[in-house]
Amino acid sequence: MTSITQPEPTNEQRRIIYQARRGLKELDFYIDPYVKELYLTADSAEQETFAQMLTHEDPDLLDYFTNQNRPAEDDIWALVNKIKTWRHTKDLV
Repeated sequence: MTSITQPEPTNEQRRIIYQARRGLKELDFYIDPYVKELYLTADSAEQETFAQMLTHEDPDLLDYFTNQNRPAEDDIWALVNKIKTWRHTKDLV
């Protein structure tokens, strides 16, 4: 399997990548691989949604990723589900 070369992040993208570091292992399971493999090649709308998602508190994000609750914003909910589906499918390959 060949790895895709990631583009060089902008300063704003670096800030978002830094903010993506969370304190909960359960969140890191989803967020770290997304940042490393998909974030920089995502379209600008998805990158903006990801940045908005990171403004939510860790306990809320954990609830979203474990289906205990959902965010009010539909685009964030769609991204959470995309990341979850991608992450669990990735483990099967």
